[in-house]
Amino acid sequence: MIRLVALDLDGTLVARDLVLRPRVRSEIARIRAAGIAGCLVTGRMYQASLPFARALELDAPLICYQGAAIVDPQSDDVVFDLPLANAVALETVEIARSDGMHVQLYRNDKYYCEEHNRFAALYARLSRVEPIIVPSLREAFATSDATKAVIVADAGVAESYETVLQQRLGDRAYVTRSYPEFIEVLNPNVDKGRALEFVASRLGISLEDVLAIGDSWNDEPLLRVAGVGVAMGSAPDEVKALADAVVADVEHDGVADALRRYIP
Repeated sequence: MIRLVALDLDGTLVARDLVLRPRVRSEIARIRAAGIAGCLVTGRMYQASLPFARALELDAPLICYQGAAIVDPQSDDVVFDLPLANAVALETVEIARSDGMHVQLYRNDKYYCEEHNRFAALYARLSRVEPIIVPSLREAFATSDATKAVIVADAGVAESYETVLQQRLGDRAYVTRSYPEFIEVLNPNVDKGRALEFVASRLGISLEDVLAIGDSWNDEPLLRVAGVGVAMGSAPDEVKALADAVVADVEHDGVADALRRYIP
């Protein structure tokens, strides 16, 4: 019996227009009325995620930053926090800058970059949060850890550059992609699957009773640990291959299809 639904946000609940579709909202309201818990599991910042959780009346801990931070959406209390080590964050900045890549660092639910270019503008549009521009990320983060680092590039460039970062950082970081344009660098002990384990345990729910739905590479750990893992129709082939089921894409209300199928 499904007792918790774990939902990725971008590409799963909403497309790039950031609109929650009526049928999806209706199905989530139906399962919530039946007493089933729901939580968002996203790479987004907390402030960029909370409006969606509130619109859907999801009150379970909100997994953000790929699981590097978990926050109670009712109290805003941080219940879990595992940042990227300072040395690794600064090394990521130096690698990205030397390769001419746009890089952002995150701290205290704000993000920082050195230039407001087209990549910063893309991130700001999708997150609905504006960056803080600083002369030097190295100086701004000289004595503080970063929640994560994000490199923003054209999709084709990001696909190949993800491998570059994985090779350079090795086991000192978890490197993944959320949007095709976003490469995310986090503490190696962070991913959506581990975060879901934390939340399920906190709620007293077995992972076997969890339905998880996602659409991208960063959702692989999420779909692996859930009792039922569902991939959206737009997901990469490798994500679809590990899922228990594949539903329609976000434009065709795939989340609603999954909820109706597994929670009739």
